[in-house]
Amino acid sequence: MLARGAVHKHRDVQDGAARAAVFGISDGLVSNVSLIIGIAGASTDPALVRVAGISGLLAGAVSMAAGEYVSLQAQKELVERELSIERKSIENNLEDETAELKFIYEERGIDTDLAEEVARQIMSNSEIALDVHMREELGVNPGQLGNPLLASISSFVSFSIGAFVPLIPWLMGEGNSAIWSSAIMGISCTALVGGVLARLSGRSVFKTSLRQMLVATLACSATYLIGSLLGTSVV
Repeated sequence: MLARGAVHKHRDVQDGAARAAVFGISDGLVSNVSLIIGIAGASTDPALVRVAGISGLLAGAVSMAAGEYVSLQAQKELVERELSIERKSIENNLEDETAELKFIYEERGIDTDLAEEVARQIMSNSEIALDVHMREELGVNPGQLGNPLLASISSFVSFSIGAFVPLIPWLMGEGNSAIWSSAIMGISCTALVGGVLARLSGRSVFKTSLRQMLVATLACSATYLIGSLLGTSVV
């Protein structure tokens, strides 16, 4: 038997702000380093690369923030609507909802009499009943709907941080040295983000970091090649 306090704890994997922050940094790094390297492949003008990098940072951050807010707000409103429907159903159709919960537990292998007893005990408290029905029927935790505004701000800030990293060399230099520095900094930071993701998910740090680096490397290679071809064709 486990001692008191020995039961393992789970992370809150539905936290919109935390998710937005992690993916925001990752997206900012990959998208802007790819954009910067692509523009650098097409033009040797450092001013053009800087403008493109800053524009990519601002446009991406605003787009990510707006998208995060809209999607999370829509999800929250949808869940709140289902909550309202379920609450009314529990109030007006108590026996039907009890039978529905009993059936769910029977489907999971619980004895009929026990399933009925558990269902009736749960349905004796309307708030607990609502919480259980939302979890069992929709797979939603009503207490973890997330904050759309907080997620939006988190996404904006984290994307901006990630997108700023590959821009740093171009604020201090130009030419091939800036190209290589930008690529190395961007790809290296994607490895760090991969390591954080691996620790959070319990996966291999090496494999996850390598995967992130490969994705960033392929993206940079593709955009640099396309930029070079476009630059040559324009000339």
